[in-house]
Amino acid sequence: MGKIEPLGAVRERVLAGLRQDIIAGRLRPGDRLVERELAERFGVSRVPVREAIRALVTEGFVLFETPRRTVVRRLTPTDVRELFELREALEVYAAGLAATRAAPEALAELAGLLRAAALATGAGDAEAITDVNTRFHDRILALAGNSLLRSVMEPVDGRLRWLTRQNEEWPQLLTEHRELYEAIASGDPARARAHALRHVRANYRATVRHLFGEDAG
Repeated sequence: MGKIEPLGAVRERVLAGLRQDIIAGRLRPGDRLVERELAERFGVSRVPVREAIRALVTEGFVLFETPRRTVVRRLTPTDVRELFELREALEVYAAGLAATRAAPEALAELAGLLRAAALATGAGDAEAITDVNTRFHDRILALAGNSLLRSVMEPVDGRLRWLTRQNEEWPQLLTEHRELYEAIASGDPARARAHALRHVRANYRATVRHLFGEDAG
């Protein structure tokens, strides 16, 4: 007889699967989440599916249009602007800290992520690009050496990852990340902050163009 998976673990498995489907674009804005269908797909009861959906509502990925209809949320210009304002405040600060605190082995790890990003970009693998670019930014936050900074970012990490997927100007992203890496590796916090600021603002403009077909104001 197989080992019974704890309910909490089932919920987390369903939550992680649905979250990744949204980030990767397999579930698109406006798509409906039906408990019965999802329970069949994951081979679970409706209870962990219901709990996973509630967690996705809290995380900002889905919303209840009516008590019986749950859909993937459509990002509004205000949603995007507010998330990028948060990125600008925290990631720029983190880049400056990373420039003063990053050890050689940590910089080598960042360089390795850039090589992985180059391979994914050359292959045009959207999911791999999103994953490695997210890990690149996560690593910079870690290099900043400020646990409180990371905890502030954690509640919106999924939505920021979702936004990262919206920017498909991949070669430009790779160039910006290389420049940011070089600025951090230089040990100059002002230079690192300046590059991080340019990167976040360029990413914001690209995301707005992709989502709404217009330039950011």
